[in-house]
Amino acid sequence: MSKPKFVYTTYIRTTPDKLWEALTGGDFTKQYWGGYRIESDWKIGSPMKFYAADGSLAHSDRVLEADRPKVLSYTWKPLGKNMPDEPPSTVTFELEQKGEFVKLTVTHSEFPEDSKMFPMISNGWPMVISSLKTMLETGKSLDFAFLKKTG
Repeated sequence: MSKPKFVYTTYIRTTPDKLWEALTGGDFTKQYWGGYRIESDWKIGSPMKFYAADGSLAHSDRVLEADRPKVLSYTWKPLGKNMPDEPPSTVTFELEQKGEFVKLTVTHSEFPEDSKMFPMISNGWPMVISSLKTMLETGKSLDFAFLKKTG
């Protein structure tokens, strides 16, 4: 059995700099990531903290790569009590200008073979990236309120 790996690619009508700011700026992430706020100085080895809408610490990860505005990578290990206890995985964002669009490729890898986290991120990333794309193109992110109603 091989280690699972998630890859998601989309094209966003924006600039690499605006997309970088949306991926790394806490005020931006809070808008499209259901109230979650990211915080870091984005230097390799620095902490990358991710706060839930209620202000609690949801992640305390490490920056692996930050080559503005081309590649951003960090570890991923949620701290919630209902989260699977697995070793940290790795998230990498690759940004590539394609005419008036930016090709965004999100790769989430380094999961154990029997990962319980992998199915969770496989559902979560498409929602987050769709909300990010919508926010950058229309100025308004997706509303995740439906999750509270359906579970």
